[in-house]
Amino acid sequence: MNSLRQAVAGFPRARILVIGDIIVDHFIWGSVSRISPEAPVPVVNVTRENLLLGGAANVLHNLYAMGAQATLCGTVG
Repeated sequence: MNSLRQAVAGFPRARILVIGDIIVDHFIWGSVSRISPEAPVPVVNVTRENLLLGGAANVLHNLYAMGAQATLCGTVG
């Protein structure tokens, strides 16, 4: 556990390159009113939507939160 604490304590001095897919996670909340007659999928009455960073963008966000200097290189789409 001490090695983990030492690694996190060194984050403000670290320069990190994050390479990966840049993703936006789209969360939808609601209730199912019925099953669609065209396909066997639920029809949802949406009550709330939320967009959050995903993939490498989420890793970058978490590194920033720990004080690291990080750069992101990735693809979108």
